[in-house]
Amino acid sequence: MSLPRKLLAEGLGTALLLAVVIGSGVMAERLSGGNVALALLANTLATVGGLYILIEVFGPISGAHFNPAVSAVMAWRGELPMQALAPYVAVQLFGAMLGAWLAHAMFDMSLLQFSARLRSGTGQWIAEAVATFGLVLVILRAPPSRVAAMVAAYIGAAYWFTASTSFANPAAVFGRMFSDSFAGIAPVSAPGFVLAELAGAALAVAAHRLLTAPPKETRHV
Repeated sequence: MSLPRKLLAEGLGTALLLAVVIGSGVMAERLSGGNVALALLANTLATVGGLYILIEVFGPISGAHFNPAVSAVMAWRGELPMQALAPYVAVQLFGAMLGAWLAHAMFDMSLLQFSARLRSGTGQWIAEAVATFGLVLVILRAPPSRVAAMVAAYIGAAYWFTASTSFANPAAVFGRMFSDSFAGIAPVSAPGFVLAELAGAALAVAAHRLLTAPPKETRHV
């Protein structure tokens, strides 16, 4: 598969993912009558379904990373050419921003906006590290035929067991900065989230190595 096609898949997939996350957050907030738990549940279910479908659709083309942390891990492992890493990250970030704008357009909101929703503090940062650690570990250890289902299920669970509601993705952080909605994050809160996510991804790689048995040596007579 050519690099331009892979980049198109990554950009389009990330844009659609952010449209799902932000759009479902807007819809949930409007219909939940102020019930935050119900809004989060609706947001979770839409994200789980959307993420599963997007991975199935775009996985055979680009790997369906939609996430700079995942792309960095794959480049480090040699599964993504190192020269493709920067273009992957660029289209993921651009796609995330476009996805936020698409969600706004669908709900007749102002296209250009910045989130005022502060998300910071030690608990939030630990949560993002845990969310990303789990996501990357699932990707590294899941059977290839079950990656989409396992990743979607993990993210759905992490929406509820992490204090940050599991962004687990620097591109998602970037895109959600451009939406002053239920799913948004204030730009001032973004650096802490991204650093925590990168730390979580690095810890997942280390854990995967510890969990992987070394290949058996072949003895020659």
